[in-house]
Amino acid sequence: MVSRREFLVASAALAGIVGTGFSGRWNRAAAQQALTEDDLLGVKPLGNVTLLHMTDLHAQLMPVFFREPSVNLGVGEVAGLPPHVTGKAFLDLYGIPGGSRNAYALSSEDFSSLGKTYGRIGGVDRIAAIVKRVRAERPDATLFLDGGDTWQGSYTAQATQADDMVEVTNALGIDAMTAHWEFTYGTDRVKELVDKLNFPFLCGNVFDAEWDEPAFESTAMFERGGAKIAVIGQAFPYTPIANPRWMMANWTFGIREEQMQANVDAARAEGADVVVVLSHNGFDVDRKMAGRVTGIDVLLTGHTHDALPDVVKVGNTLLVASGSNGKFVSRVDLDVADGKVQDFKFTLIPVFSDIIAPDADMAALVTKVRAPHAAELSRELARADTLLYRRGNFNGTFDDLICDALLAERDAEIALSPGFRWGTSILPGQPITVEDIHNATAMTYPAAYRNKMTGETLKAVLEDVADNLFNPDPYYQQGGDMVRVGGFKYAINPWETMGNRVSDMTLTNGEAIDPAREYVVAGWASVNEGTEGPPIWDVVENHLKNNPVVGPMGDTTVAIKGQG
Repeated sequence: MVSRREFLVASAALAGIVGTGFSGRWNRAAAQQALTEDDLLGVKPLGNVTLLHMTDLHAQLMPVFFREPSVNLGVGEVAGLPPHVTGKAFLDLYGIPGGSRNAYALSSEDFSSLGKTYGRIGGVDRIAAIVKRVRAERPDATLFLDGGDTWQGSYTAQATQADDMVEVTNALGIDAMTAHWEFTYGTDRVKELVDKLNFPFLCGNVFDAEWDEPAFESTAMFERGGAKIAVIGQAFPYTPIANPRWMMANWTFGIREEQMQANVDAARAEGADVVVVLSHNGFDVDRKMAGRVTGIDVLLTGHTHDALPDVVKVGNTLLVASGSNGKFVSRVDLDVADGKVQDFKFTLIPVFSDIIAPDADMAALVTKVRAPHAAELSRELARADTLLYRRGNFNGTFDDLICDALLAERDAEIALSPGFRWGTSILPGQPITVEDIHNATAMTYPAAYRNKMTGETLKAVLEDVADNLFNPDPYYQQGGDMVRVGGFKYAINPWETMGNRVSDMTLTNGEAIDPAREYVVAGWASVNEGTEGPPIWDVVENHLKNNPVVGPMGDTTVAIKGQG
């Protein structure tokens, strides 16, 4: 009989996991709880090119708490493969000791306790320190690439319409970026911000809607370490579906696999020794693309917020997942000779804010851009007596809080909160500040609507979102986790087909949802133009005034059926 551990290890081998990321003295030091900055950053270099990658920063300038998901199911061919392994199974798969710093950074296991022990992770001043050190050690050999979702997700980004993030990323010395939530500032504002960048904004799959031609650069060529490197940008292909189409009506999106192949071929024809795809497709989409588009050496993936301590190898392509919220920086060293990659070395660097000394110049810049908002950012609204988090396929306690606020403040029977993957965590005993609320709600279409919806329509909404998440063909997965719900419960079988996944819908009092009855529903982040209602952060703040202590949320509203 094959054990679960043996099955996961076998699955990992089939996925092409390469064991380079958490080995040697790094792992031994982590197990002993005695990491130093040199343990984290003192990587013995390989070859002549170094790629640094961060993604899904979501405008988090300061160190944060961010709990990784305890549930991240995979369907079809990816069931049981990273990143669809979580919790203790994830730690066992990668040989990470429970209770260690690595376990805290990479899993949901014992997160509240370990968070209090190890503190916050991230901070762009620490990221700046990492980048400066690597560039000093590898002069003229390093590229620093940003996978997008950088301009959105905080109070200050919302207040400045992303000017703060452009100033900070210019100072970080990023060499190129791609995008997703950036587009939700609207066509005109995106163009203004792109013009302010000191580096290319690469989105080779975004086209002008009228002329059907590329709206942005697809590729940037760099000389590093005597090698010619092509970086091809791939924006989130379903941006006008996951976000309001009217905000970006002048542009069309899509996976555009044939266009990617053409861009790769063009880069090779121009003499590229290395082709790097800087993508915001999401992990499973990129895994499929890597198996179908030839000629990609390194595919830096983003969007799904996955953090893996080793690369996944698909054919000859290295697939790299660097997490989110500034928690990690990936380092890929390449030995490039005779026009191709001969060897590589991968290191995932957790940005432990108590170990990595902040870069003084970046710390001063962050203080400057936050100063006009400092009093409001720190204003306390309530206290958390339970862990508040968002990330997970079906529910998170932060969205439970938002749903409770919608039910109470909008006088609704049912509440819906979108399954966004961004949003930081709050440990038990911490104050809940204005900054915390905006870290979970800051966006450009925040209206909290109130309308009527039949039970039939409600089921259709859940089925549609479920198919976005659990369609067995990754190319039909359009991003996000399941919509969070308040006021009712349901069951889901992720392995069923479209229209047959959701069942057992009941109000919290046990009354079955009537397909023909209309229910008063409150929600937020509607993609429909002209949606009216107060901004969601005001709804939550008003709710906290009457509920200054946020306690445990009770039983989950979702029951999972079936098996993969």
